[in-house]
Amino acid sequence: QVQLVESGGGLVQAGGSLSLSCAASGRAFSNYVIGWFRRAPGKEREFVAAISRSGGSTYYSDSVKGRFTISRDNTKNTVYLQMNSLKPEDTAVYSCAADLNFGRTLAADIRDYDYWGQGTQVTVSS
Repeated sequence: QVQLVESGGGLVQAGGSLSLSCAASGRAFSNYVIGWFRRAPGKEREFVAAISRSGGSTYYSDSVKGRFTISRDNTKNTVYLQMNSLKPEDTAVYSCAADLNFGRTLAADIRDYDYWGQGTQVTVSS
């Protein structure tokens, strides 16, 4: 069983920055690929970024590439999402998820993830 808890959301003006955290409980955190997803009002959940078990590989959606940075600290069982140059269209509930399949280095498909956090709200005002 893996429990994921997100934090760091809030209200920010366009052009500003926020840093989200995803803290995991349970053992073997370094065995999980971690992804960030978001769901905007009236829209389906979409992939944002993913990071490999060691942190050596990352993958981003085109909509956030160059603005967001995903990282992890396996000694703290935590993954981070640094969000810069935020836009109103980044407004959403952001959730992290864990993929336990050792056959994948990274994953962008919602169906590949086994455990999910509750999410944290990010609101970007224009």
